[in-house]
Amino acid sequence: MFKKKKCIAMLLAGGQGSRLYALTQKTAKPAVPFGGKYRIIDFPLSNCINSGIDTVGVLTQYQPLVLNDYIGNGLPWDLDRTFGGVKILPPYQGNKTADWYKGTANAIYQNLAFINQYDADYVLILSGDHIYKMDYSKMLDYHIEKEADCTIAVLDVPLEEASRFGIMSANEDNSIYKFTEKPKNPDSTLASMGIYIFTTDKLQKYLTEDNEDPDSSNDFGKNIIPTMLAAKEKMFAYKFDGYWKDVGTIGSLWEANMDLLGPRPSFDLGDESWRIFARHFSSAPQYIGSEAKIENSIITEGCEIYGTVENSVIYTGAKVMEGAVVRDSVIMAGTVIEAGAKVEYSIIDGNVNVGKDAKVGAPRERAKDITVIGADVKIPDGKVIADGEMISEI
Repeated sequence: MFKKKKCIAMLLAGGQGSRLYALTQKTAKPAVPFGGKYRIIDFPLSNCINSGIDTVGVLTQYQPLVLNDYIGNGLPWDLDRTFGGVKILPPYQGNKTADWYKGTANAIYQNLAFINQYDADYVLILSGDHIYKMDYSKMLDYHIEKEADCTIAVLDVPLEEASRFGIMSANEDNSIYKFTEKPKNPDSTLASMGIYIFTTDKLQKYLTEDNEDPDSSNDFGKNIIPTMLAAKEKMFAYKFDGYWKDVGTIGSLWEANMDLLGPRPSFDLGDESWRIFARHFSSAPQYIGSEAKIENSIITEGCEIYGTVENSVIYTGAKVMEGAVVRDSVIMAGTVIEAGAKVEYSIIDGNVNVGKDAKVGAPRERAKDITVIGADVKIPDGKVIADGEMISEI
């Protein structure tokens, strides 16, 4: 017999991440590496355990193998619990139907049995593709204080960027009276962060009704939130003022990695008061050669640097050989930049070999876009990969 949980989290991690192109051909977006030794999903999982939420359902669908293997039993995040912990929730075959998750709301609907077995009063809905630190317990306290049916985390964004987001219009008490998905002429700058807390009975009611509507897109932003607003349910905006980045595009993923650099980074991964946990595989210490030149960069454990690295993030076990130059780039785990090669304004996935004297990308100030090389690609000696190219095989 399960004991009762006050709040459980449901983490939506099944997205294909098509805007990340070559980086997500073999893995789900939440499993994409970040910051030298992390993966994107480490951030919501770490936020949960740091916030005192010890029961997390991870809803997977697209290319789940790497993600499932990475999460494992949840030990790195202290989520290896007999009662609760982290549970992988793929689509499954029921007595009557067997459906892929049709949308964010349908994914949660198909797992109402998981929610109900914990008899939770509240359900926290999270996305698996954001980089941020957030204390969900404060948001939950706010939700309870307001006696809300749904609370939505919002970020105040510049007016010129508001049309990229779902925008909340709220009264002085933060009660929401309007929601518009990507408005052309926004009347507010409160952008939804895709983080929701629902009172469980209301969530179940609206998910069930939505599932019975054949015309619904089965999506929280498009369907559930507008329907609840129309029904005059108590909905509140919870304002968040910390660092938050949606890393669903190549540009935003590159920017988020660059935000880690400098003496006063925009986002600090070294804050011991709010640790980001990850599944770290054993690795040798980094080795910096006597002729190496490193400036404003992150060099992770297990790396070997003999060449020049500037304004870049070098992931676990990568190597930059003699005479090689890496600038304004993200080099993921196990990749080797051979002698004399030059990599500029690029993201290079794991276990790539950039051949001797090859050239990838162009100087940032001249490049038309970021160059991307997918995992396991072998770039021949002397090969030139133009700026803005997306390469998944050669």
